[in-house]
Amino acid sequence: MSECSCHACQQDLTTAVRQGGTKEKPKSPWQTLDPDQRKDAIRVGVALLLFFVILLLPIDSMFPQPTALYVEFALFLVPYLLAGYEVLIGAAKGLVKGHVLDEDFLMSIATVGAFALVLFPDSDPHMAEGAAVMLFFQVGELFEGYAVAKSRRSIADMMDIAPEYANVRRDGQLVQVSPDQVQPGDVIVVKPGERVPLDGRILSGTTQLDTAALTGESVPRTAAPGDDCISGCVNLTGVIEVQVTKPFAQSTVQRILDLVENSAQKKARAESFITRFARYYTPVVVGAALLLAVIPPLLLGQSWSEWIQRGLIFLVVSCPCALVISVPLSFFGGIGGASRLGILIKGGNYLEALSKVDTVVFDKTGTLTSGSFEVIQVSPAEGVCPQDLLETAALAESYSDHPIALSVRRAFAHQAEAV
Repeated sequence: MSECSCHACQQDLTTAVRQGGTKEKPKSPWQTLDPDQRKDAIRVGVALLLFFVILLLPIDSMFPQPTALYVEFALFLVPYLLAGYEVLIGAAKGLVKGHVLDEDFLMSIATVGAFALVLFPDSDPHMAEGAAVMLFFQVGELFEGYAVAKSRRSIADMMDIAPEYANVRRDGQLVQVSPDQVQPGDVIVVKPGERVPLDGRILSGTTQLDTAALTGESVPRTAAPGDDCISGCVNLTGVIEVQVTKPFAQSTVQRILDLVENSAQKKARAESFITRFARYYTPVVVGAALLLAVIPPLLLGQSWSEWIQRGLIFLVVSCPCALVISVPLSFFGGIGGASRLGILIKGGNYLEALSKVDTVVFDKTGTLTSGSFEVIQVSPAEGVCPQDLLETAALAESYSDHPIALSVRRAFAHQAEAV
């Protein structure tokens, strides 16, 4: 199969080379995890394996009662602590800081209560259920962390417009420094193929600047001494000297990156509602579970173990973790998924607004097309020579700078060279 040489494919190849060469081979989910996430995954995986092994052990036939009950308690405590010690520590820190009613506290009180039922001989043991709830909660946290990290990487890859260094002219020599170390008034040199690291004004040199990553404009802009240039655009042709006018923290590229990083603060109405809902729902659930466990034994003389067990079950079933996590995570996943397709959505509120859109109007050039035209065929009327028609069209467009006129003149020039 021959290599495609059409204009569109060549332009895509040029863009890929300009942005860093060919695409990397897709990584497996394990390779995309950072070291801390890998440690957590291994820890939870080992805890799950121990849990299922203990679950299959015939403990009741191996030990007499109540020894079997205490052996089961000790065995299930191992995967529970291995998987959930961070949750327990988080709940303890929340108690110290006054942030009591969060998901860590709910999970801790419910699962510890399930293990505590061993103190009531007339109740059924629930150590397995307590360990299972903690394990599955941690598995859910792992998937959440993986999804969030994947979305962040997608956004970061799409917004890879911040240069790593700036060429600063000091004492007649070029020194590569971090952009945040450059001060207004310093003179930087931008070579062809490099990104402009900071906002400034051109002192010397003429070039073409590719601003597509910032403005979406596909046609390069001519820049000459006295013109302003913004950070993040690519210098295409000539060497230019730029006098910096703004510090890196106030540069165009940094402001764009800040918008992306703070997009989570622009919450959709559904996210805002869930946040307010959890703030009131959690204490109501804890209070209702406490009343359920205490009132029947105190007022009606019911069994303490039975109603404490029911209160703990109510806590586990009513835990809002899935609800509180799923809504923000779905919006963040949507933003990350869009970024993998090259679409930047600056917040959940904009994503929610898109769900109600029924008509989309595009600025054609730079969005649906590249704005680069090429003559691929000449179809004259009968009796007219194609070369004469192309020459006539090129002469008619000789004073026009319109992209279509330029493509006609280029086609005629190529034809003349071929002749």
